[in-house]
Amino acid sequence: MNKSEKGFIPVMLTPFKDNGDVDFDGLTKLTELYIEAGAAGLFANCLSSEMFELSGEERLKVVEHVVKSTQGAVPVVATGTFGGPIAQQADFVKQIYNCGVEAVIGITGLLAAEHDDDAIFDANVARLLDLTEQIPMGFYECPVPYKRLISPEQLGHLVATGRVTYHKDTCLDIDQVKAKIAATAGNKFGLYDAYMAHAVASLKAGSAGLSCIQGNFFPELIVWLCNNYDNNDLKQEVDKVQQFFIDNMDVMHNVYPIISKYYLQKRGLHISTFTRRNDVGIFDTKIKTSIDALSGRYDILKNELEIKFEVA
Repeated sequence: MNKSEKGFIPVMLTPFKDNGDVDFDGLTKLTELYIEAGAAGLFANCLSSEMFELSGEERLKVVEHVVKSTQGAVPVVATGTFGGPIAQQADFVKQIYNCGVEAVIGITGLLAAEHDDDAIFDANVARLLDLTEQIPMGFYECPVPYKRLISPEQLGHLVATGRVTYHKDTCLDIDQVKAKIAATAGNKFGLYDAYMAHAVASLKAGSAGLSCIQGNFFPELIVWLCNNYDNNDLKQEVDKVQQFFIDNMDVMHNVYPIISKYYLQKRGLHISTFTRRNDVGIFDTKIKTSIDALSGRYDILKNELEIKFEVA
């Protein structure tokens, strides 16, 4: 995914049936939607996928299904570390890689305990890389079970090994993003930013693209931004899109991922709003009204930008 062009990498949802089973037909349709919207790749089995609510077998089946559904159109990355001894995590990394992904993602907060210092984290990562042969790896500063940020210096050392090709950044600090990009310059590597409040600044600073939950509402808008962030002829439109994400940040995080599944339903995707998570809040009338209002605001913006994409 290390391209000169900027790319949108969706953090994929997992559709479920109303009885809680994984909806593989819905997963196929969702995969196709991301690709048709212009995604440069896919991040399967991530937090938005409800990865912690999936069994190990389900994680493998979901990743295999996503890879198969792409029909080779785009590369896929997927999480492969879920705690326990490093040797155990390395074994699952291998299983995920055998599903056909381009790189396996390590969760930073599962490679060392919250009270462990950076030296322990670095040693554990070195051990993981040693046990996973030459499998391409990436890292994700997932907020669950706790958010462990990788410093620019650490990331630079990891990328210099030649094994780390991908990073999903959640530091929310544009200066740190710039420092990480500088520390990894000249390598076959891409930093994908999750924080849409500084999306344009991140793209201009040299990030490889964006990987954000907002893409589970209107993926084509993230693609539009990646394609046009530095187009001087569209500067006013780019500024408007950036402000749109800032203004609507809170509404897209509240009762997520139920709200994104509801939003995609409204757009014509036939999936349930069922979630296995029990900590997201209540999807009540007030929340529904806020998402309906967001839909109206986006329709106006979409028409102004002349984006023609529609959910089939």
